[in-house]
Amino acid sequence: MEHAHGHGYHPPITLYYKVFGALIVLTAITVVVAFQDFGVLNNIVALGIAGIKTTLVVLFFMHVKYESRITKLFAAAGFFWLAILMAFTLQDTETRLYNPGPKGWAPLPQVIIPPPAVPGVETSQQSEHAAPTEAATPSTSH
Repeated sequence: MEHAHGHGYHPPITLYYKVFGALIVLTAITVVVAFQDFGVLNNIVALGIAGIKTTLVVLFFMHVKYESRITKLFAAAGFFWLAILMAFTLQDTETRLYNPGPKGWAPLPQVIIPPPAVPGVETSQQSEHAAPTEAATPSTSH
């Protein structure tokens, strides 16, 4: 059984192709921008492009552009709620004490050099539980 929709306007298929082409171009721009260094603007540029792509998808592929005001209101309310959640998250993370954390992967040394022996101090290799060395073994031959 088909559902009867009361919508009067259905956009032409060419509009969907144009929006799809715009999304592909914006995705290519996203890839190019990802390899550029904009300093503190990196996240702003990335989120700006993502916001434009999201708007195109919501307006055209989800048909919000051609729906009633109440549908547009609820779509806007969803984005408003997302903004609230992002604001609380950023407020939490940006007000913590500065902790730079690790700086990438630390390479392992090729040769591990043991620390120099200190006279009178036992190392873990020369503990009382270790087997005696030849110098410490009493001589049995006379």
